[in-house]
Amino acid sequence: MRLFFFTAIFLVTFASASQASALDQRLLQEQALQESSFSIIPHKPNYLLPATYNDRIQSYALYQDLPARDKLQPLEIKFQVSFKIPLLTAIVEPPFSVFFGYTQVSFWQAYNSDNSSPFRETNYEPELFAAWQQNIELAGGWHFKLATLHLTHQSNGKTEPLSRSWNRIESSLIFAREKFAFSLTPWYRFSEAESEDDNPDLLDYYGHGKSSFLYTNNNHTFSISSRNNLESAFSKGAVELNWSFPLHGNIRGYLQLFSGYGNSLIEYNEYSNSIGLGVSLTDWL
Repeated sequence: MRLFFFTAIFLVTFASASQASALDQRLLQEQALQESSFSIIPHKPNYLLPATYNDRIQSYALYQDLPARDKLQPLEIKFQVSFKIPLLTAIVEPPFSVFFGYTQVSFWQAYNSDNSSPFRETNYEPELFAAWQQNIELAGGWHFKLATLHLTHQSNGKTEPLSRSWNRIESSLIFAREKFAFSLTPWYRFSEAESEDDNPDLLDYYGHGKSSFLYTNNNHTFSISSRNNLESAFSKGAVELNWSFPLHGNIRGYLQLFSGYGNSLIEYNEYSNSIGLGVSLTDWL
């Protein structure tokens, strides 16, 4: 996975393309939707992965004390629902807007009928954020397209000892070049009282930001993101690769590969490799 990550960076930096920016198309579509009096707009990808395999789930330290009847299975269903609602639109020019966003990702042991098919983990992420569109030309054909600023809460809704949560402020800087897009997202975690912090070492595994590269061609979208790899000297980071491809109408195939720490909040300090295959209704672009 790490070799593929560096290969992808090389391709994104040096490959050439000919079509207009897919990011521009997405921004134009969102501007049209924002003109409605009440609109719900896709935010992050919305997908359903009925076949998700996690090779380490049965070795997680936090699950070792479960009775035999509650043992988890490596095959489960993963899905994500994500949307945003414009609160204030085009306040100034270039367009500056404020949104409420919500993202939920769930891991469902649907095939574990001996254990009543429980939801193993669900992460809830409401946020309030501002987005400022730009079109500043940079070197090499790249353009600075978008800056965002978020106030974000993320938690799993559980009680101790399985409770996980954090609050942060983060910003995204998004750049585009024809078929390519690149985002850099640093964050700052708000401190909590020691008695209330159920994951004080979370930043040791999540780091202080992530970077993502996207490539779109012939209605196929490839994305790769890196979190905390350079910061931790490749000891506690994570890499995620996504590929969405056309199937029928608005339904797209979706393949997701993950390797590293923090596939969800409950496993923020657990290493795993997972692969998921399913469908998506909305994509990054």
